[in-house]
Amino acid sequence: MANFSLEDVKALRERLGTGMVDTKNALVEADGDIEKAVEILRLKGAKGNAKRADRSTSEGLVRVVESATAVTMFELACETDFVAKNDKFLALAHQVAEALADSGAETVDEALAVPVDGSTVGQLIDDQAATIGEKVVLRRLVRLAGEKFAVYLHKTSADLPPQIGVVVAYTGDDAETARSIAQHISFADPQYLTREDVPEADVENERRIVEQISRDEGKPEAALPKIVEGRLGAFFKQVALLEQDYARDNKLSIHTVLKDAGLGVTGFARFKVGA
Repeated sequence: MANFSLEDVKALRERLGTGMVDTKNALVEADGDIEKAVEILRLKGAKGNAKRADRSTSEGLVRVVESATAVTMFELACETDFVAKNDKFLALAHQVAEALADSGAETVDEALAVPVDGSTVGQLIDDQAATIGEKVVLRRLVRLAGEKFAVYLHKTSADLPPQIGVVVAYTGDDAETARSIAQHISFADPQYLTREDVPEADVENERRIVEQISRDEGKPEAALPKIVEGRLGAFFKQVALLEQDYARDNKLSIHTVLKDAGLGVTGFARFKVGA
């Protein structure tokens, strides 16, 4: 009989979060050697991760962590909402956030390579995925530098962690209005800051579409330029933050709200889990 006790099983389960049967079997195979059992369980978990590689990860959470001069926002994705609210998954997100806080990582690849507890963020995620039993991935990440930041995290369900996250880098002193702009972004989902930031190819494609629609509607040829520009204005309201009507008062534009509050937006980002 293998040389281990129930206390060994309990200690190993608490260390790795593995199931009773898997933990006991690993200790039997390792003849009671704790470290060898850890290796067996990690290898088993890695094989499980490989099998899960093609599974969909449409659940998870958005997390934001601030440092002195920058904010990092990331999406940690999993397969089910059951895991998204699991304590181990939430603890993993906390570990990842702490590791990334002052790392300077600006891409997912850079983030996965950040050292943590003698390993890396990527290995930490893989190890916890093996423990949790689902595919877990760091889907995306953004790092915004700036003077001041407004952060808004929104729960789409009361029993789940935040599913939408917004970070706004701004200048000025009106923190309350800056946060309201972050809330607006969570709802309105602008893609760009100004109309000038919209790629010219996208603008020309939209121009071509609305011109064709206007012609198909039988609009007079002489009136087409004005009609097309008007419809382009509606397009810019959809995609450019400063062009949008303020969610709290649609009689005001975001540009006007910022100007009245003495604020300037230097950058923003919005993540929605699974989107």
